[in-house]
Amino acid sequence: MPVPFMYASPEQVMKDKADYARKGIARGKAIVALEYADGILFLAENPSATLHKVSEIYDRLAFAGVGKYNEYENLRIAGIRQADLKGYAYSRDDVTARALANMYSQVLGQIFTEAVKPFEVEILLAQVGADGQPNELYHVMYDGTMTDEEGFVALGGQSDDLARWLKDNYRPDSDLESAIRTGIGALTSGGSRELPAAQIEAAVLDRTLGRRKFKRLSDETIAAAQGA
Repeated sequence: MPVPFMYASPEQVMKDKADYARKGIARGKAIVALEYADGILFLAENPSATLHKVSEIYDRLAFAGVGKYNEYENLRIAGIRQADLKGYAYSRDDVTARALANMYSQVLGQIFTEAVKPFEVEILLAQVGADGQPNELYHVMYDGTMTDEEGFVALGGQSDDLARWLKDNYRPDSDLESAIRTGIGALTSGGSRELPAAQIEAAVLDRTLGRRKFKRLSDETIAAAQGA
């Protein structure tokens, strides 16, 4: 018996893909990134000590991803390779977050449009400013949509609630300790639940460091900021 032909409009196909990707991302633990006086702080709820959500991409660049781990990990590796290639062929200063974010936007947009299953990921590319230049934060969605953020950004599950909390409580030019408390406040909905330091992945892009600006923060640093 022949299988009847099932028609779905392009609009319905795109909607189904978007719903599928959003549901996968919503199941992931959240990440917040905040600008502070000396750079950019990243905080992620992450019980794993080895499967990182936040990583270095290049000298002044960092990558953060939520959603399906193997998918955003593949994107991270591709970004490192692209950065290394461009830095080797031209100059290290030619490697920028905007260029990599554009690449990710094109890749994710093509996958969303052409593949049967979209990537269940949401990523952030960040670049710390040097010599008086501003920081840069690029938020790239599962469908390739890219936005330029300023001050702070939230990704993953309950990101809208986190962003609203940060809008009310974020203060520019905070020191690192204050920024940590603000970020943890967002992740814990203002302290309504406990989040041990061991379950928080934390890192910074610090403009005061040497050539490589990325640095992971220890559990002790996070615990000290929580208790301050």
